[in-house]
Parts: sequence; C-alpha cells; structure tokens
Amino acid sequence: MGQLDGKVTILTGAGTGIGKGIARGFAREGSHLILASRNQANLEETANEISSSGVKVLVVPTDVTDENEVKALFARTMQEFGRVDILINNSGAFDGGPFEELTLETWQKVLGVNLTGPFLCAREAMPIMKKQGGGRIINIGSISAQMCRPNSAPYNTTKHGLVGLTKSIALEGRDHNVVCSVLHPGNVLTERRAASAKAQDAEPMMTVDELALTAITMAALPLHVNVLEAIVLPTQQAYLGRG
Repeated sequence: MGQLDGKVTILTGAGTGIGKGIARGFAREGSHLILASRNQANLEETANEISSSGVKVLVVPTDVTDENEVKALFARTMQEFGRVDILINNSGAFDGGPFEELTLETWQKVLGVNLTGPFLCAREAMPIMKKQGGGRIINIGSISAQMCRPNSAPYNTTKHGLVGLTKSIALEGRDHNVVCSVLHPGNVLTERRAASAKAQDAEPMMTVDELALTAITMAALPLHVNVLEAIVLPTQQAYLGRG
C-alpha cells in the first residue's frame, strides 16, 4: 500500500531531471500521473519507465507559458480522471549572465516558465480543488530564493517570486482545504549536470530520487497539515556559513 494510493497528480516538467524523479517516486507510492512538458519524447520515456508501477499514466505535451495549453491540460485531466488531488509545478528555465548584459528576451523567457507557468497551472487547479473539497499544490523552488547565485538575476528573481505566489495561494486556499507549499532544492544531479564538465558541477550533489522523497512526504500529509517551505540540500553543500 502506497502513501499516495489513488491520488491524481499533474506534474509539469515531467520528462527529465527532478520531474522524472518525482514521477518515479509518486508512481511507486500509487499516484496516477498526468505528465506534462513541451517535449513529448521525454514524456513518453518517463511514462514507459513507470508503466510497470500499475498506476494510470497520461502524457499531455504542454507549454506552461501558454494559457490555452494549460487550460487544455486540466480539461484533459478532468475528462480522464474527474479530479486533481495534487499539482506539482516543476517546469523550470535557467538562463542569465552579467546583469547589464541581460536581454529582455532572456528575462521574459525565464519569468514565463518559472513564474507565469505556476500561476497559470495553480489558477486552473484552484476551482477544481475547491469544488472537490481540497487538494495540494507543490511549487518547486530553489535555494536561490534565499541565497542568490551570481549572474542569475532572472532565475533568482523568479524563485523569490515563487515564494510569494505560494503564500498567496496558501492564504486564499486555506478556507477551502487547498494547500500550497514550496520545495527548495539545493544541488541535484540531473542529466544536465551529469553531462557537464564545469567546475561548479563537482560540488556535493543529491539524486533526483532522494529529492523526490521529500516531495512524497509533503504530498502525503493530510490536508490540515502543511510544510509551507522546505529546503533540501546535500549536507556538505556550501550554503550555510557563506560570507
């Protein structure tokens, strides 16, 4: 018996990295999954990987910055499952550079994926969850919401903004059992990092499956309990004690 048996979860950014790890963990715990991202091939790969778990898996290619595509994602979910118990806003974009060299295009791209996307998805989830008597939204943030990294103004700003969005949703959903929280990962060994030869990627890492354990714990809580913010990072990561 899994901790999430029978739950229906929409997971964005599900094709690779953290999203794929969460998909594996949630499937193992019995949650049905709607996998969303722009890359259908990656989504199909994730779906095939968890197909032996015995849960229902629906692949819905979605650009979370496109309002109509987000509406279609939730409409398809309701058509197939009739409810949404959990929404994991995991889609993310990372781009930056020296502040004075940032283009408006870069700024808007990161803002769109990291902040507008979670807004659009949560806005669709809210009335569904209210009507069914409750639900849980987990936004995947970053330790950059507390400790900014250099040359990353768009990313840093959106992760700070995601905290405000999380608290706003939690406040407005409180009287309706709609719970919202934010999970801030530290260094995670995703495919991108594993393929990189950069010096910073030799830092202490945790696996996507290890991070997924926290997402499972947060999602499995009863709706009268919330982990509003959680920071999960490798013990040896240079986060505490920075000058």
